[in-house]
Amino acid sequence: MKRSSSTRQGKALASTTAALGLMISGLALSSGPAQSAPAPDCATPVDVSTLAEGDTLTALSVVRGTTPQAFTGTVIGVIDDGIAVGLDMLVVDFEDPDAGSAMSRAGGIWQGMSGSPVYVGDPADGNLVGAIAYGLSWGPSPIAGVTPFSEMDDYLDTAAPRRVRVDGTEARDIARSSGSTRAQVEEGFSQLRLPVGVSGIAGSRLKQAREAAVERKARYFRSDEMSAVRGGRDDASRAGVDDLVAGGNMGASFSYGDITYAGVGTVTSVCGSEVVGFGHPMGFLGETTLGLHPADALFVQPESLGAPFKVANISPAVGTVTDDRLAGITGTFGALPEAMTVTSAVQYGARERTGASDAYVSEWAAEVTFAQHVANHDRVIDGIIGGTDSLQMLVRGTDEDGAPFTIDLSDVFVDTRDVTFAPVWDIGDIVWALSNIPDADVDSVDLDSVVTDETGTLRVTGLEQKRGGEWVKVSNRRRGVVAQAGRTLRVRAVLKADDDSISYAPLTTPIAKSARSGYLNVMGGAWSWTNLYRAKSVADVVEAVESSPRNDDVVFDLRLRRNGGRLEQLAGPQSTVVEGQKSFSVQVTGSGGTRGCRGC
Repeated sequence: MKRSSSTRQGKALASTTAALGLMISGLALSSGPAQSAPAPDCATPVDVSTLAEGDTLTALSVVRGTTPQAFTGTVIGVIDDGIAVGLDMLVVDFEDPDAGSAMSRAGGIWQGMSGSPVYVGDPADGNLVGAIAYGLSWGPSPIAGVTPFSEMDDYLDTAAPRRVRVDGTEARDIARSSGSTRAQVEEGFSQLRLPVGVSGIAGSRLKQAREAAVERKARYFRSDEMSAVRGGRDDASRAGVDDLVAGGNMGASFSYGDITYAGVGTVTSVCGSEVVGFGHPMGFLGETTLGLHPADALFVQPESLGAPFKVANISPAVGTVTDDRLAGITGTFGALPEAMTVTSAVQYGARERTGASDAYVSEWAAEVTFAQHVANHDRVIDGIIGGTDSLQMLVRGTDEDGAPFTIDLSDVFVDTRDVTFAPVWDIGDIVWALSNIPDADVDSVDLDSVVTDETGTLRVTGLEQKRGGEWVKVSNRRRGVVAQAGRTLRVRAVLKADDDSISYAPLTTPIAKSARSGYLNVMGGAWSWTNLYRAKSVADVVEAVESSPRNDDVVFDLRLRRNGGRLEQLAGPQSTVVEGQKSFSVQVTGSGGTRGCRGC
């Protein structure tokens, strides 16, 4: 899993604006084996400065299936520095007078055409001008912004523009040569606005996760533009490596499997073992490792307000996208990206399922892990219910020094409304912390949940102390806990269940002869708090996870001066999740322990 650049809140634990396919309806469960490259075209770049207004050009792109078809357009002109400094944009009108043509039915350039090669003359001659990558910002239009192919092999390392401004003179010329008004053209060109498509999880769940992430100040699910899509899975039978040809569908993914974050664009050119496409960035990650996929187009969906979009099934990866640059993406056929594999097993009564996803980029690891377990819960439980989730989590990888590490976590979670979301924040925070440590690698995350309908919890309601052979209720209105220096303190937390039954969790601890008064906090494990966002090393994460109480523990936090430091002791596990918190003063008597203590 390639890093593109170099808290666990309590037990409570990229947008790409591009002309890519908005909807991804079909996915295979795992990447396929490495494969050889398709037939190359090794096209010859054409200098766009040699083109004149009115010149006829031909583009290739897929409307349905995997076979490219031709579209004819005419040159309108060139916008100097239109994409970036020293990187011009060629403007071409692909309007088709035939009302039955694909371009006319769609209403203009569609998301998924990004990378469509544009040629002078017959495409078979290989005189490649560039790739369709931009459309007019105002709405559906056949006017395309073309990235010069002479620049696409350079992958300039400058900021990618979301919009290309068009001045008054240029707007007038473009409007005169097309069916657009001058006002519409003056809104400029932009990479057709598109969230990264997400398959395998419902849009309502993504929205719920984003809202909760903001509330919890989580460092993942930061984008509000992710779009969830639904559909069947695909395999290599309808689209394979041989379909990654100039004008063919081309997918790039941050993750692949049950949960796939990906976009579908178009191949611009293939030469040797390399393929180049899109004409603009996927996520502008620079040197990276994304999945490289063939795809099968189902249809192009017209859109009255925004850009039309292609719906496509993505097949297993056949290589690796190695560069995600301003002028396009490039990939190599054969070896697949290194991946963090997330495996999720969920059991609910007689229903059970195991699913998996591969995360190719570390920045997406937490989101993929989170979404994988949510999606698998939703598939097995098949509804939003309250309940208990008993979780086993096993994480394997190598730390920043290359040494192997393992995190083995077990815990229990209860939620009266939606048990699916109960465990996933802890999971997401752990993976986020690990995947953001430079030079550390997470190889696998295995999640195993058993869900029941039980929603009962325990709550800390009080404290009792053993005095004179009897258990006495502790109250801060009197003296609180009374401890004797040099002797043993015996207290027990009072836990009340939902049915009002009472149980106890004991604490027995020696008190130092030099101890001074302080206080005792008693809380349920579900109320504890461990901030993994501050972890600087894998060791920090491992220590934090191993030292954190389970949700069904009772935590005694004793803080007395001159008692050898803070004492945190656990009592558990209890019969279910423990909530609530109580704080009590502690008066130390004897051996000078009463110094500075009122009423002692």
